[in-house]
Amino acid sequence: MTATVDEIAPDLFRITCFNAAANFQFSSFLVRDDEPLLYHTNLRGFFDEIRDGVASVLDPAAIRWVGFSHFESDECGSLNDWLAVAPHAEPLCSFVGARTSVADFADRAPRVPEPGEVVETGSHRFRLIETKHVPHGWDASLLFEETAKTLFCSDLLGHGGDVEALYEGDIVGRSDAYAARQQDGPMAGSVPYTHQTRPILEDLAALDPAVLACMHGSSYLGDGAGALRAFADVLEKNFGPDGG
Repeated sequence: MTATVDEIAPDLFRITCFNAAANFQFSSFLVRDDEPLLYHTNLRGFFDEIRDGVASVLDPAAIRWVGFSHFESDECGSLNDWLAVAPHAEPLCSFVGARTSVADFADRAPRVPEPGEVVETGSHRFRLIETKHVPHGWDASLLFEETAKTLFCSDLLGHGGDVEALYEGDIVGRSDAYAARQQDGPMAGSVPYTHQTRPILEDLAALDPAVLACMHGSSYLGDGAGALRAFADVLEKNFGPDGG
């Protein structure tokens, strides 16, 4: 398998492996800068493919930051492989993620940004935003790049198929259709709905992202705020106190 590499915004590269058996894409995102950042290490089984994809853009040893949302194999399964390849790389994760998993798992101590702290990599500015249970566990966080207004949104708005790298259509409808097909399957309930879900999604929408960098399926270019609010409506309808 060879990873596909697409520049979906200036200096933002989507590096994707497609699992045909699952009909599902797994994407890592590389930000080229003075201190390059990789978001999602991807599965251990895809390490060689993702590394080769990174190498088509820059020297993998130059990676300085490795970010991910939550402790799950496709998010950070090959974290230690990346730390071995990139001697100056540091993991970026939430406080809960560090305390519950990453500080023990990782071969190098993680960096846990303070609330509101900005990590500057050169021409890009990143903020880690704690988003408990959005998309999944207690340790969840998302990363927002302020300069180009890219939200690295992990499993939010995920959908199947070997689809295009960047989509400008109805990303919420595409995601909802995929979720509906999974209702009775092993992926059912993968995005929980709590009393915090809508406020978290509203806070993310207030960032007014221009690009939503999605782990599974196409990334989205367009009205990111509108997409996140529409996604909150879908979740509330399907899983809220008056739905489901």
